[in-house]
Amino acid sequence: MDTAQLPFQALTATLKAAGEATRLRLLTLIADAELTVTDLTAILRQSQPRLSRHLRLLAEAGLVERHREGSWAFFRLGEAGGAADIARTLIARLDPNDAIVARDRERLAAVRAARVAAAQNYFRRHAAEWDRIRRLHVTDAAVEEATRSVLAEQPIRSLLDLGTGTGRMLELFAEDIERGLGLDLSLDMLALARTRLDRAGLKHCTVRHGDIYDLALARDSFDVVIIHQVLHFLDDSARAIKEAARVLRPGGRLLVIDFAPHDLEFLRDEHAHRRLGFAAETVSQWLEAAGLDLLRQQTLPPGPEGKIAVSLWLARDPRLVIASPANREVA
Repeated sequence: MDTAQLPFQALTATLKAAGEATRLRLLTLIADAELTVTDLTAILRQSQPRLSRHLRLLAEAGLVERHREGSWAFFRLGEAGGAADIARTLIARLDPNDAIVARDRERLAAVRAARVAAAQNYFRRHAAEWDRIRRLHVTDAAVEEATRSVLAEQPIRSLLDLGTGTGRMLELFAEDIERGLGLDLSLDMLALARTRLDRAGLKHCTVRHGDIYDLALARDSFDVVIIHQVLHFLDDSARAIKEAARVLRPGGRLLVIDFAPHDLEFLRDEHAHRRLGFAAETVSQWLEAAGLDLLRQQTLPPGPEGKIAVSLWLARDPRLVIASPANREVA
């Protein structure tokens, strides 16, 4: 595979930036997930000013990218270019069983587990009022109308709703589908969703406990997958989109609905939001990186009392199903 080339001075600077113990550890961690300085401080047990200096050097060398969101800054491995190639090469050469690397990844797992626990505690406290909380920030009627509109192009036999919450998306499409499945990590939300679906008599729709990063589902399982107001709770949205794309049938569609960028910092502390919305191009790039073709992107303005716009992204699995009387082939 061809790799980007660097001038002598740039290559020297890149190697110098990566060739230090703490900075190499930072690269290894950031390759696994987007992390903040606070996350990295907890993992590496070094001071925030010290790690900030190291991260600045890595960013200046093009080894990592810095993305600011309100008062937080997220760091991720560089996407393209010679420096990014070097970072990936160095990380691939590291022994994953090395004591230092293994210990850092154990601490990373602990940081992630703490985030999950915080989100779970939030959902447990607010499960009964989740729909009401959502209406504080977005006009449900407008979003649901747009959701139905973008998916009206063709019939839906099977629907998967990731992070199903109260099961509202399953209820919304119940009359249009043969089978609906909702997955959620919160047992409290699943209890609410089951109650809602039972009350509506929707026996063809079910919910179960599941991990959005590791779906216990076969490849090519669903015509449509919806990720509705979930990504802003996650620390690795691109990974979730890639896993959702895996279970799409050839020609299947993935619909992502989430907040547009905003500056309501209180949502982090009070409502466990990990991200303050997403730029249109950010999610579009994640969909394309997952091997999907972007069909449509639109942003809905907030309601009269709202402060946050809502964006929708619709993408399709590019594989085509060629049907004949004798067989069906995937191209």
